[in-house]
Amino acid sequence: MLRETTVAIVGSGLAGISLALRLADQGVSCLILTKSELASGSSVWAQGGIAAVLDPQDSFDSHVQDTLEAGAGLCHEAAVRTVVEGAPAAIRWLSHAGVGFDEDDASAQEGLHLAREGGHSHRRVAHVADTTGRAVVNTLDRKVLASPRISVLEDHTAIDLIVDPVKGGSNRQGVAGLYALDGKTGTVTTIHAQAVVLATGGASKAYLYTSNPDSSTGDGVAMAWRAGCSVANLEFVQFHPTCLYHPHAGNFLISEAVRGEGGKLLLPDG
Repeated sequence: MLRETTVAIVGSGLAGISLALRLADQGVSCLILTKSELASGSSVWAQGGIAAVLDPQDSFDSHVQDTLEAGAGLCHEAAVRTVVEGAPAAIRWLSHAGVGFDEDDASAQEGLHLAREGGHSHRRVAHVADTTGRAVVNTLDRKVLASPRISVLEDHTAIDLIVDPVKGGSNRQGVAGLYALDGKTGTVTTIHAQAVVLATGGASKAYLYTSNPDSSTGDGVAMAWRAGCSVANLEFVQFHPTCLYHPHAGNFLISEAVRGEGGKLLLPDG
């Protein structure tokens, strides 16, 4: 099967669906591919919330400093500052989209209840109870499905990028689309696109025990590398510090807000 679109987005987590909605607002048609259902992936499992400077007593500089310290000096400060300074607008965009953040803290500039999580020196985490990820994703998914400019291909696993030489005689290559495996029919779909965005998440399923879903297999990184992109910092895998593990039952997260509110992590001997 052959499909054509302006922008192909591989991955239906918060990054992928947010981009699709932003593009649709600009009149750009796009196609979202996801291995399973639209609401699958890691984003729905996020509990604590989203950090942003929303309280007048807080500051961008404080948030940046907290982030640099938590990153043990390995963060790119310019990138950190860009994300930190853009966070309040992102919260407002999500609120406008219909995300019902908890609202009972009069001290917050946006009227939102702000929690505190590990590594933060101020209360700055906007949340929807302790199921923030699911609330955000479900809200945006409804907008995705209602948009006439966004198409969704569920049960499609991206196999590889279509790479063609760039015109003009140089040795550069450009991406013209991708191939995807239809999980229901076993056939390969060819997707031609003017741009391809890899929003495929991490590779935590390289580990035997993880709180991430089975889809976290690093496909996007591998495809980018095969297409000639440089990859770096692959050793930086995030390990959530609090997770309930049982050898005969499913693992599940315990929110970082537990530590932010004063919880302690103790060894068996105290």
